[in-house]
Amino acid sequence: MAILVQCPKCKYRMSERKQLCRCGYKLTKHSGRIYWIEYYLDGKRKRQRIGTNRELAMRRHEKVLVARAEDRLLDKNKNVRHSLGELSKWYLSLPEVKAKASYDRDKDYIRHLKRLLGESIKISNLTPGRVESYRSIRLAESSVRRKGKNVTPCTVNKEVRCLKNILNRAVRHGKIESNPIRDLDTLAENNVRERVLTQEEFDRLLSQCPSHIKPIVLMGYYLPMRKSEILDLVWGEVDLATGFIRLPPERTKTKKARAIPIHPRVLEMLKSLPRGLHTDRIFLLDGRPLAGVKRSYKTACKSAGLGDFTFHDLRHCAINNLRLAGNDFFEIMAMSGHTTMSVFKRYNLVTEEELKGIKWLDQGGKSGEMDTYMDTSRKKGLRKTP
Repeated sequence: MAILVQCPKCKYRMSERKQLCRCGYKLTKHSGRIYWIEYYLDGKRKRQRIGTNRELAMRRHEKVLVARAEDRLLDKNKNVRHSLGELSKWYLSLPEVKAKASYDRDKDYIRHLKRLLGESIKISNLTPGRVESYRSIRLAESSVRRKGKNVTPCTVNKEVRCLKNILNRAVRHGKIESNPIRDLDTLAENNVRERVLTQEEFDRLLSQCPSHIKPIVLMGYYLPMRKSEILDLVWGEVDLATGFIRLPPERTKTKKARAIPIHPRVLEMLKSLPRGLHTDRIFLLDGRPLAGVKRSYKTACKSAGLGDFTFHDLRHCAINNLRLAGNDFFEIMAMSGHTTMSVFKRYNLVTEEELKGIKWLDQGGKSGEMDTYMDTSRKKGLRKTP
């Protein structure tokens, strides 16, 4: 490390001990010298401009020497020190991350991030432009799960969101200075499922289902529950006397307990099911807990002529039918576990058939219905009074 002086003529920087610049200029004749300090960081030469004060340059030089002796460097950007691979490994080792239900998915997202961005890329080089290039490449790649189709914007957004989570957590733990892609916008998504079954279509689907998945499909159509919530249901969570299913916090996506009223048809089905001898699980196959229904359900949909109708679409049907039955939105959200109205709206499909029954104010319609909804919203704290 050294103190340098800058030649006022050619701007070349050299040791202050030199009296003559390589351009021939005599430095001793110049009073307004510009002083710099020079040191090495991670094997790379670094220089800092101090100014015309030599004493200030000397003090700064001493501070850097002390920092090096204490195995630290002043003003060292931590983003230069860590790579994506190092932070990813650290992130996946955190206990709170290991406890996430999406831990395996996070590992898959990180695998793609390291593959295309580079495992050794420094966080300081992780610019919004590089991430945008990553998104362009991913969108052009073929999807593994959806044969013959490309990766969707939704999937790419989840991968970038995972990267943001890693960087934000690293900032909170003091491992890096800042998240360089914090303000990066997400890609526009068009993944709203616009399909609900009529009663006739559902009956046709149910008739094509094997006997071991019929109760599961029936529950999925009438109750706004997720597939994992249904498959892992145990008798201790079902109260046949009061007609309620009570899910504990650890069994829900939002980690909040839910109480779900049971549809009469589902209640009758549950009462008819046999109990397992060595398990409290409800849905069994040959006396053992049922692991999944994906293949059987897909075959049933194909036989019923429903095409691309996923099991999760049954949840859309349940929520939409509860709305059509005239139930309060907040009651339905309490059953389904939705915490925001924006997400809840995606599960409701208003058809043209419904719009035919629209009421007009000058044709005998009532204006009080919206007022009642607004008052209910204010009471439940979901709308602010203007």
